[in-house]
Amino acid sequence: MTNSPIRVLVVEDYKPFRRFLSVTLQERSQLQIICEVSDGLEAVQKAAELQPDLILCDIGLPKLNGIEAARRIRRLSPNSKILFVSQESSADTVQEALSTGAYGYVIKMEAGSELLKAVDAVLRGETSVANRFAGHNFTGDKNSQGSDQLSRINIPISSVHSVPRKAKRICRHEGLFYSNEASFLDELTQFIGAALNGGNAAIVVATGSHRNSLLPRLQAHGLDIGAAIEQGSYIALDAAEMLSTFMVNGMFDSDQFLESFGSLILRAANAAKGLHPRVAVFGEGTDLLWKRGDADAAIQDEKLCNELTKMYDVDILCGYSLGTVADVTDDHIFQRICAEHSAFYSL
Repeated sequence: MTNSPIRVLVVEDYKPFRRFLSVTLQERSQLQIICEVSDGLEAVQKAAELQPDLILCDIGLPKLNGIEAARRIRRLSPNSKILFVSQESSADTVQEALSTGAYGYVIKMEAGSELLKAVDAVLRGETSVANRFAGHNFTGDKNSQGSDQLSRINIPISSVHSVPRKAKRICRHEGLFYSNEASFLDELTQFIGAALNGGNAAIVVATGSHRNSLLPRLQAHGLDIGAAIEQGSYIALDAAEMLSTFMVNGMFDSDQFLESFGSLILRAANAAKGLHPRVAVFGEGTDLLWKRGDADAAIQDEKLCNELTKMYDVDILCGYSLGTVADVTDDHIFQRICAEHSAFYSL
């Protein structure tokens, strides 16, 4: 057994998800991220230059898509093992990705539970695909390299896992702390823009100033936001007004929350262009509740967001101004709210 580090190149254009990948990979002490890039052409250049042991690669990349990038990388860095981590979830896309010679395919929304298991398998020289594709017979084009250095490295596996017949829906419910408005709006634009550009839908429940600031940014992102609003794939609502519909006699009405958001999500999904559309949801309701000092309602709001992820194909991002956090004196409340999210980021 060798203690040599496994050199990893991360190819992902969405910065918050790059952070998630970085944090997740740190759970394996032998994995060393040597470079992070955000477009396909740079991925090819860096792979040729650095000859990494492992490459995590998205598909929907600017300049050059991940599948074509992988084909070029295979020629320039044949010993690099490629693991796709993508939001694309069709079997045809998985087959096309594996035909490049890649060793694995993970769906982004399932990366929290499947990424490290897939990394372990790929580094052992095995093919690993997302659990939801159990029963599919994919074919690849990996060349026979013999027992290279990576196949001899013993990566610890926390447990042996079986592949279920029916995959569990795993969606993102993340929190974003911010102190800089411009940086926050950049991240929000990326989150909503990526959904709409991918043929999915988006719901924004925010303050008036944030909704108004977001529109020109989305247009500058190349989106016909007017058409998206007309079609119903982009829905923007006032956070305070939405909250008022869930509060009955000063109490949070969970049934009303789930019914209202459920209807919105279904309406947005039906208007989306994708074959199996997802809905990106941004909300500031919890932040407003926290500012009002209603911690119990804020926690209940986040718990109900988790219920939505179990019921629908949604990815939820919650925004929190650092000014709100600075005013919080009860660390226990802060920790409880953080615990309801799959990940937290700060700007």
